[in-house]
This record gives sequence, structure tokens and C-alpha cells, in this order.
Amino acid sequence: MYKKIALLPLLGTLFAFTAQAGEVAPTPNGLKLPEGYKDWRVISVSHRIDNHTLRMILGNDIAIEAARKGQTNPWPDGTILGKMVWKEKPEDHWKTAIAPDPDGFVHAEFMFKDSKRFADNGTGWGWARWLGREQKPYGKNAGFQQECIACHTPVKGQDWVFTRPALLP
Repeated sequence: MYKKIALLPLLGTLFAFTAQAGEVAPTPNGLKLPEGYKDWRVISVSHRIDNHTLRMILGNDIAIEAARKGQTNPWPDGTILGKMVWKEKPEDHWKTAIAPDPDGFVHAEFMFKDSKRFADNGTGWGWARWLGREQKPYGKNAGFQQECIACHTPVKGQDWVFTRPALLP
């Protein structure tokens, strides 16, 4: 059985609480929080029932164009996909729906497609994650990317990307 998700009306408000890109330290592999990501468009949303999180998947202009053209396997170089993750909570005024918890921002994670720069990891992608609203860089060293690669191995045949763009009619 599917639950209705009252997600999009709250995302703009919740998004305002994340840290500003210029104030955030890079991840151990040297990747920086992309400038202007808060103005990117939504590619899709997801709900993880195992850890009770809601995710908004964003894309830079290159990702949006590729998604609209159906050119996502592989995604073109220059693509950046972002995932904003919140804990879920029942919607206050719609009890049969779930919504992001405004105080439950978990992390922001990004995938950077550059087949030359990231050729050494065998994926063509660089991964980065920042935790909480403070946007603390995740990982103690650049090796944290192996966790990302291991997790994304089931979708190796989809250019290592779980997200399927939600196309508008």
C-alpha cells in the first residue's frame, strides 16, 4: 500500500535551513558544495521506508537537460546530482500523509560526473556528503567514496545512479 506524500509544498521552506555553500568545508576528497544548488530544479523524489527518510533529488542544468532528453545512461560529463535528505514525520494537517520533518535534515549528498577526473575509481563519478544543517563534511579520508561505490554497485548498469527522473506530462 502506498502512502500519499505531501512533500513539495514544504521543500522550499526546509531548503532554506541548509547551510550556505560558501561557509561549508570541502569533503576529504576535495569536493566542494556546489554553488547555487538551492536554485537547481527537482529531478525526482524518493521515500526510504527502511530509515524513514524523504529525499529530494536535484540536478544542475546539465542533469536537467539530460533527464528531459532521456540521456541518463550514461549521464553526460558535467552532471551534478544532489540529494537532500530529511527524516519523515506525519503531516500535521493531513494525517494520512508524511512530510519532511523541518528539524530533521539529515544530509546533503552529491554525485559529480567527470569520466576523466574520476576514472581511477572505475565509475566516472565523484561522491560527496555533508551532514546536518551545519553541513559537516562526511568521511575521515577520501576513501569514504568506497562506501558510496559499494552501495551504488546494484545500479552499475544505470551509470551508478539510483534515481530515475520523474518526467512531467
